[in-house]
Amino acid sequence: MANWYDKYLSIYGKSSEEIPDSVWDEIKTKLAQKQSQKPLVSVVVIAYNEERRLAACLWSLSELQTKYPIEILGVNNNSKDRTEEVYQRLGLPYFNETQQSPGFARQCGLEHAKGKYHFCIDADTFYPHRYVDLMMTKLERPDVSCVSSFWSFFPDEKHSAIGLFFFELIRDTFLWIQHFKRPELCVRGMVFAFKTDLARKVKIRTDIRRGEDGSLALSLKPYGKIAFLYNRKARPITGYGTLNEGSLLHSLWYRCRVQMKGISRIFYKTDHYEDTEENMMHRS
Repeated sequence: MANWYDKYLSIYGKSSEEIPDSVWDEIKTKLAQKQSQKPLVSVVVIAYNEERRLAACLWSLSELQTKYPIEILGVNNNSKDRTEEVYQRLGLPYFNETQQSPGFARQCGLEHAKGKYHFCIDADTFYPHRYVDLMMTKLERPDVSCVSSFWSFFPDEKHSAIGLFFFELIRDTFLWIQHFKRPELCVRGMVFAFKTDLARKVKIRTDIRRGEDGSLALSLKPYGKIAFLYNRKARPITGYGTLNEGSLLHSLWYRCRVQMKGISRIFYKTDHYEDTEENMMHRS
């Protein structure tokens, strides 16, 4: 049975020359049709060295089915490959952020976004057609400041569908338990959306290498709930950038060991975290 993301996967990992001109033209046309001059929702893609994956992500965004006026923007985060050329070829409005880190890239997108609501998008991920509208069912609530969804991986020769099913079931169950006291620890940037004015008030951290998404969610907690969407129709599909330790069994064992360190944390709320020295950005 075909998957909704198979068409995007057909060009994932391919060079610009390997993608048919007809596909480039289709993506460009559909992206242009999506752009509103007065967007309520900003969909912002960050990309670092994603020339072989970015077009597939943007193809999925070009086919979003939404009742909201949206804009789709890109950020090129100091890429050393032809990521910027992909943005140019598809005619997508984008901005160059030369300071390296997801924090700087997301803050750049936040500064240029026009929408009342802001969706963070990762360039190696595919988004289902109703993703924006389903996330907005939570985000528009007055008592909610931000919302996050769960995500899945696409099967390949190293990762079977059945293996991924059980891996994700265990991971999702843990995240569900964790979210009661530590919802910010369950947030991931690729599936994160928030109210723009609140994020601008607290700002996205650029002094850390990782965790800018969870840190932002924690900063937003005083302004409203961190909500979660469990609808399977809102679950993006991503590659293996965060699952790179080898086999699924090895990956699961590695994550279990990491999570078991200080596991008692999931039973207590907190309003701040102590940053480790290795996670701090050191500017020359």
